[in-house]
Amino acid sequence: MKKPRLESSTPGAEPGTGLVGLTREASLRQRLIARDEQALVELVDLATPWLLSVAQAMLQDRDEAEEVVMETFRTVWQNVTPAGEGHSGLMPYLLRVARHRAIDRLRGRRRQDRKLTAAAFEWSQDSFAAVEPDEAGHPGWQVHAQVHAALEALPSEQHAAVRLAYFEGLTHSEIAAQLGIPLGTVKTRLRLAFTRLRTALAGLKEWVL
Repeated sequence: MKKPRLESSTPGAEPGTGLVGLTREASLRQRLIARDEQALVELVDLATPWLLSVAQAMLQDRDEAEEVVMETFRTVWQNVTPAGEGHSGLMPYLLRVARHRAIDRLRGRRRQDRKLTAAAFEWSQDSFAAVEPDEAGHPGWQVHAQVHAALEALPSEQHAAVRLAYFEGLTHSEIAAQLGIPLGTVKTRLRLAFTRLRTALAGLKEWVL
């Protein structure tokens, strides 16, 4: 399959707003099933603007959003089926695939955040104090020291939220109750903390993941 371009002259629109009539949608579906590459080009031109808008709103990252859109068209090209009972329209199908791909990436980010945080918590302040001089020169120890330092560099309110969530295993609601702050504030503090950690530890994935 040729790589579709992600720029389009077609104005963006949400599914069901009249951008694609039922007749044209059915025609595109049949042509895709028949492996008509021109149909894929037309679909990319038609659907990219609003798919990209949805993915970018979910991921807050243009590059990742473009990758999600590419994956979406690839999936549709490989798996499109005839319309019938139990099958949604082509445009809703595209949107569903894009959302699932974006959600997968968000879950991947959260898994990475948890691993980074767990690696930091493995090294308490007492652990550093007890390290022998020879051990302190080991690359693995130095990496863990960087992870710990990144965690300690968090603003106190973010550090507290991260510690309660991952060291003490509290839920977001329990953290909110313990700290006496709104649930939304807890989520914001954790999100900001993980953004800081991800930036500070960007070069350490091979060690801590």
